[in-house]
Amino acid sequence: MLSQLIKQHLEQSVHNVFSSLGAAGAAQVTIALEQPANADFGDYSSSIAMQLAKTLRKAPMIIAELITGELQQMGAASGVLQRIEIAAPGFINMYINWQAWAGHSFELPPAGGDKVIIEHTSVNPNKALHIGHLRNSCIGDALVRILRKTGYNVEVHNYVDDLGNQLADTVVGLLQVPLSGEYVRFGDYCWDLYAAINKEYAQQPETVHKRTEILHALEEGHGNTAWLGSLVAERIVREHVEELKSFGIGYDLLVWESNILKEGFWSSAFTLLKQTDVFVQETWGKLAGCWILKQSAVEGAELDSEEQQKDKVLVRSNGILTYTAKDIAYHLWKFGLLDKDFAYNEFSEGLWTTGLTGAQLPFGQADMVINVIDYRQEYPQAMVKQALEVLGYTAQAEKLHHVSYGVVSLSPASAAELGIDTLDGKSSYAMSGRQGIGVKVTDLVQLMENTIEATRPDKSGLPSRLIATAAIRYYLLRFNLGTEIVFDFKQATEISGNTGVYLLYTYARAGSVLSKAESSRAVEGTGSLPLFPPQLDKAEHALLRHLSAWQDILYTASIELTPNTICNYAHALASLFNNFYSACPILKGEEAAIRFRLWLTLRFQATLGEVLDVLGLPKPERM
Repeated sequence: MLSQLIKQHLEQSVHNVFSSLGAAGAAQVTIALEQPANADFGDYSSSIAMQLAKTLRKAPMIIAELITGELQQMGAASGVLQRIEIAAPGFINMYINWQAWAGHSFELPPAGGDKVIIEHTSVNPNKALHIGHLRNSCIGDALVRILRKTGYNVEVHNYVDDLGNQLADTVVGLLQVPLSGEYVRFGDYCWDLYAAINKEYAQQPETVHKRTEILHALEEGHGNTAWLGSLVAERIVREHVEELKSFGIGYDLLVWESNILKEGFWSSAFTLLKQTDVFVQETWGKLAGCWILKQSAVEGAELDSEEQQKDKVLVRSNGILTYTAKDIAYHLWKFGLLDKDFAYNEFSEGLWTTGLTGAQLPFGQADMVINVIDYRQEYPQAMVKQALEVLGYTAQAEKLHHVSYGVVSLSPASAAELGIDTLDGKSSYAMSGRQGIGVKVTDLVQLMENTIEATRPDKSGLPSRLIATAAIRYYLLRFNLGTEIVFDFKQATEISGNTGVYLLYTYARAGSVLSKAESSRAVEGTGSLPLFPPQLDKAEHALLRHLSAWQDILYTASIELTPNTICNYAHALASLFNNFYSACPILKGEEAAIRFRLWLTLRFQATLGEVLDVLGLPKPERM
């Protein structure tokens, strides 16, 4: 990385200054390096001299002179720095030698081959997917791509809760609710069935006991009900997997919750937890008979809240395990901390599933675990981390990361279109599977495809459906993770501005320029490094600066686990290229200028291509 190279030379220069002054503490110095918004202040700038003024007891300008002298004596960061200037009150402004940068080979910091398990999607297998589920899958898949790009060994899990309330409700619906209609997919049928049974619960509360009966039958795993639940879950999961495949999203392993129980994972976890002081069975109060974790991993949390009381419970008084209990056992396995393993069978080509019989394969044994789950699961995730800590697995607890994100709700206009009463004037309306309120992924894709098909003049390029899935994927990735997405049909179908379509169009535009140059044969060797002009145009300089930041952005996103960082970079990169395209005639002018601008176009297309790969978007030759 360019910034890493400069930072290393700055660190060595600071160390040399400390040594020459006979001062101590150079090892504790943290180098501050930034890329100024205004290129007049350097391609990179550091305020380190001002930070060291008190320690070294010298004026910042003098310290900056000393550091700059060391930098120049060391070869100006392997020749990548063209010049270094000092600005009051002590800034060190560095200007890149872009010819040297273009010929230099930069590498990302090594990941060390660490194995990372990323769990995402993990949708209840009881009905069709909606756009809230899709946000999870898009975030998770982008993280998979980011970490693989930065050198990690990534294993992708999709956890299937085939023993939960939602599946039990759908099974109750199949047994109790008559429903007919024209349905193409089983998931769509179950969407309406799930809403119907929950409506019945609301109207006849005494019928809720049927859910508990079904849950017991599912957990026991024998008889007609258990087989029915298994068949429903498998059919729904197959539809989910196939649907997400159209977005370029896939998995290595499906982990079935029922297998965690049947293989005795919870029994082993239960034995381990019983040896601690914090896992106890309550003998009085509301939680009498329940096995709970006594303390919270969430500092300052209000422990008496009703929701957290529920989340503390691992085994209910009726013997039914909570989701958190099974999740603790699952995570002990993820880190290779249980003396048990699954057997594995091929679910579909390239996708494996846990089972009671099958092959022994090297799944699990992670160095780091990342779970993509919305913010409402923050406390249960903290309970899993707490369980690892109380069992003495503090290193693993530190390597367990919850990637939290805001839910997807509906704008008033979209809610009204779905028949929701919006007279109360809310700014957004939550989707609810229990009420049958939401936007199915299949319906959204069809809406986007129709909109794109109707507005594009040339239909000979990328298929409209592929453009639609790319646009939706980018829309769900570009927001900050903590942001609640207020989904609006009109906004989602826009094809200009900060959208996936804009990125695809720009990539295709660069390809078109390069194709024209190749066909005209006006300039040979456009892929070889040309001689850079002595004075760069502002648009050329701006594009080069942004291109040089790609590895830094990718590395930052891999550390902070923020796909939206990549989206922000991508949109700015596309905008800068289009500005360059307008300001600088690429195929006209002197041969030296054409050669350089074609090289810059090629470098842009290669970089944007890497960005699109990481975001899971196609690289179209034409739109």
